[in-house]
Amino acid sequence: MIKLFDVRYVRLGTANRELATKFATEIVGLDIARVESTATYLKSDHRDHTLCYFDGDPSDQTVGWELWDPNDLESAAAELEQKGYAVHRGTKEECEQRAVRGFINLKDPTGNSLDIVARPYDSSLRYHGSRDAGITGFNHAALCSTDPERDEKFWTQILNARVSDWIAHVPLMRVSSTHHSLALFPDTKKGIQHINHQVASVDDIMKSYYFLLERNIPIKFGPGRHATSGAMFLYFEGPDGVIFEYSHGVREITPEQEATYRPRQFPFENASLCYWGAKPNMSQFK
Repeated sequence: MIKLFDVRYVRLGTANRELATKFATEIVGLDIARVESTATYLKSDHRDHTLCYFDGDPSDQTVGWELWDPNDLESAAAELEQKGYAVHRGTKEECEQRAVRGFINLKDPTGNSLDIVARPYDSSLRYHGSRDAGITGFNHAALCSTDPERDEKFWTQILNARVSDWIAHVPLMRVSSTHHSLALFPDTKKGIQHINHQVASVDDIMKSYYFLLERNIPIKFGPGRHATSGAMFLYFEGPDGVIFEYSHGVREITPEQEATYRPRQFPFENASLCYWGAKPNMSQFK
């Protein structure tokens, strides 16, 4: 089994990098780490970057995952190939583009692009936010899945993800102590369903709610509170239809709890998504 440490970054193609960067800084509240000829790197915490916008097709999206032991990169590639997955080993230039010492890329059974990275760079520069959104860090990414039950097996049998809870057939899975680093939502296509950043308090969620309303940013879900992770949340839409989420108070499952923790099964109903009563305006949540 391939042991991941945590989610690391998201790479998004965009036809208008200037507009996407403006949204990421002025609306979401990320910092520009650096700008290169074809890509802009943005940070939200101690990592070199957690979001990269590059010139390209908006459907070209990748989630990067850090390998627990960087020495396992080649054995991870060999295991995936033995199981029938096509693996691309990153070139020196591609590693530089991702700010990592090494990586492999593959597609999950739906076709979502995944980087598994070794020794990603941290930054000595403190994140301070282009606006005071209260962001404390990049937390998780949700993916679209054409068959969540099939893809759950990929994540839990080949990779080391553990199911924290299910909402109907939607698994919420962790690779660290955070309740979920990944969720799989049913869809007819591949792609990133949403990108999550944690914020420091519920006050930050409510301040951003009114901030977004004043600027006519489409609110897709919330403010609300998830019945599964316990996190208070707000979802909103950015360029190229990418959904961003702020949340606060996500449940932690500590190493001491791992041995006795059992995932719960929730029905697919509105109360399972938000027990405050917010109703989603997102197709995968309906």
